[in-house]
Amino acid sequence: MSALIYFLAVLSVLVMVHEFGHFIVAKRLGVRVEKFSFGFGPKIFSIKRGETEYLVSSIPLGGYVKMAGDEPGEALNGEKWEFLSRGIIERFKIIFAGPLLNYILAFLIFSIIFMFGSPTLTTDVGSLLKGYPAEVQGIIVGDKILAVDGKSVKYWENVTEAIHKHIQGPMKLSIERDGEIFEKEIVPVVRQVKDIFGKETHIALIGIAPSQKIEKVRYGPLISLYMGFKKLAQLTLVTYKALWSILIGRLSLKESMTGPIGIFVVTGQAAKLGLIYIFHLMGILSASLAIFNMLPFPVLDGGHIIFLAVEKIRGRPLSIKMQERITNIGISFLIMLTLFIFYSDVTKFGIAEKVMRLFKR
Repeated sequence: MSALIYFLAVLSVLVMVHEFGHFIVAKRLGVRVEKFSFGFGPKIFSIKRGETEYLVSSIPLGGYVKMAGDEPGEALNGEKWEFLSRGIIERFKIIFAGPLLNYILAFLIFSIIFMFGSPTLTTDVGSLLKGYPAEVQGIIVGDKILAVDGKSVKYWENVTEAIHKHIQGPMKLSIERDGEIFEKEIVPVVRQVKDIFGKETHIALIGIAPSQKIEKVRYGPLISLYMGFKKLAQLTLVTYKALWSILIGRLSLKESMTGPIGIFVVTGQAAKLGLIYIFHLMGILSASLAIFNMLPFPVLDGGHIIFLAVEKIRGRPLSIKMQERITNIGISFLIMLTLFIFYSDVTKFGIAEKVMRLFKR
């Protein structure tokens, strides 16, 4: 039950932040916002403040904003408070504000985590693979790795990065054991693997895994802002590279994408680890929501921006019929993609087997 509560809370916050971006910019530009709903479906209750009705709806999965004159084909009076009666730049600002606010939220979350303490694995060895170079050369559980090839390592990610890159010749590890510091020379094994983008690459392995010791790494406010920006930039680059790899067929869509079921499972796992992990997951999902919404695809914010670009080039918008056709194609594709991801999540996380076991009890 707690996993479900966290899941609904995280998803609702992210979508509401997105919709609030559209809402606040529309308000500032003088576009009339008729409805701002928390949730979807039938209305539970509402409050009217000025020209806007604020609703709480029955399905707590995000929300939506309804602006005056925001639907193609809707009768317009040419009033400045109608969305489609405004200029291209103003409409762009309203559309872009949703993803932008999600992006800003992700940046703030990452920065706050770095400021108050980011959980990071230490360089203590937690386990060894039998028959691999580390075990053969006498490394034992509890050893602390201080340096790889003379380069100091502070956290486990530094250890793995340094080892994976060393694909030629022996490497030297500086190790601390029971207060004594010594060096070990190890010849790693080299394996050909696929990276996260599906590209073939070679990495060096010595057969070690981290312990569960975690150290909270804190930074000052300015450094935390820089680290938050750096993490967001890295996440953005990785996401777009992954999308490109999917597009060219190098990366499996089934293995690389997840939907609500996958998010629910991951949220439940994060909740068991602690609030900081929920917070971190929220940052990743907020950035992902912004990136996904900016894809140049009908129905998404990026698709609406493409319509604006076409309107700017042509000097007039596409016909209502053409916009409807393109939008319907986009909706059909998104429905098929959603069903595929739903099926993929069911099989990936063994949902069907778990349900069958419940019925057999």
